[in-house]
Amino acid sequence: MSENDPIKKTVQIDLEVDTSTTNSGKNPFQILIHLAKAVDAWRIFPRLFISVYIYLLYESITWFMALEKASVEQAGLISIMTAIGSVWFGLYVGSGGNKSNQDE
Repeated sequence: MSENDPIKKTVQIDLEVDTSTTNSGKNPFQILIHLAKAVDAWRIFPRLFISVYIYLLYESITWFMALEKASVEQAGLISIMTAIGSVWFGLYVGSGGNKSNQDE
């Protein structure tokens, strides 16, 4: 062998890897998770939407009652708005879910 030839060696390495999970501390997003659960439990957005709808329905009905002679189209508008409101409110009330299943 000459001086410039590299020396080749075969080395065997044993590697042991720990695959168990460890808790590295508190979840940094835990506050947001609690906030999301509170917003979901309080049903803020459905209550806000139904409140806005009730206000708009009230304003529409008072407008309709102030008309001297309502047309068929105007009466149909108020009728449809009232029917949609009752369906929407029924869906809102029925969407509460079973409280025993929400904790899982």
